Amino acid sequence: MRTYIIRRLLLMIPTVFLVSIIVFFLIRLIPGSIVDSMVGQLEVYGGLTVEMDSSVIEKALGLDVPIVVQYGRWVGVVPGADGSFNGIFQGNFGTSMWRPATVLEEVAFRWPVTFQLGLMAMIIAQLIALPVGIFSALRQDTWGDYISRSFAILCISIPYFWLGTMVIVFPSLWWGYMPPIMLIHFTEDPMGNLKMFIIPALVLGMTMSGMTMRMTRTMMLEVLRQDYIRTAWAKGLRERVVTLRHALKNALIPVITVIGWQVPVLIGGTVIIEQIFCLPGMGRLLIDATLRRDYPIVSGVTLIFAAAVVLINLMVDIAYGFLDPRVHYK
Repeated sequence: MRTYIIRRLLLMIPTVFLVSIIVFFLIRLIPGSIVDSMVGQLEVYGGLTVEMDSSVIEKALGLDVPIVVQYGRWVGVVPGADGSFNGIFQGNFGTSMWRPATVLEEVAFRWPVTFQLGLMAMIIAQLIALPVGIFSALRQDTWGDYISRSFAILCISIPYFWLGTMVIVFPSLWWGYMPPIMLIHFTEDPMGNLKMFIIPALVLGMTMSGMTMRMTRTMMLEVLRQDYIRTAWAKGLRERVVTLRHALKNALIPVITVIGWQVPVLIGGTVIIEQIFCLPGMGRLLIDATLRRDYPIVSGVTLIFAAAVVLINLMVDIAYGFLDPRVHYK
């Protein structure tokens, strides 16, 4: 397994490298530039001329050199204006072009919010999906099965951004209730923190649970038809023992794969949900930076997201060996 993990970690390098190229150049293809935004603000507040401001700003931000050189400086393989190497390879993801804060400082302040939202959403999704999927398989072709399958299709069909918007709009119209929009830290008020995160996590987790429900039901039905399960029933074992000890563990391997595939969806969901519920996480930081054309923030946060997805997929692959001893890593 050690060799397998090392090989997968080495494969992360070209993957993250390609992501860095795509993100770095793609953000610069969006119409409008940060120089235009800054020049507009200077005209409003300072009354300075466009020609002077644009050239000064481009030089100050390092945008006066070819884009390939800018990428090399950001990565850390091309020396900067002062002749030193100071990029990602040196542990520097860049500095915001709008305020004196590094990318890592912004991420360090905001990642706990995104992590808590994603973790709670993932836990809620599995708490909904696994019991419903198992129940649907055990009660195949009954009213309970039909209701469970309909609920799974409903969860797949409803977009999380629409559901999140409705959760905010209708309670405010009907009961005058709005979810709290000021961040409450867990260390200051644990219950207040959970009340703030439970609604967005429930919205995101519910929309993610549908696919896992369907896969759990399908794999449980396949496993329940195996000979060793029939032998367990013939021995007179209780339903709970047959389901949890003999069937569920073998049925979970494809389910774990689906959960791993949902990680990019989860990350994309946190970007939208944080914006809807005013949560100051990395997703909201990414949207704000994109609107302001803050290139280092967008590139750095996206690169961190990509590395997190690759690492989580590796953890999912490693989990196969614990669920099924027949799985060998070569």
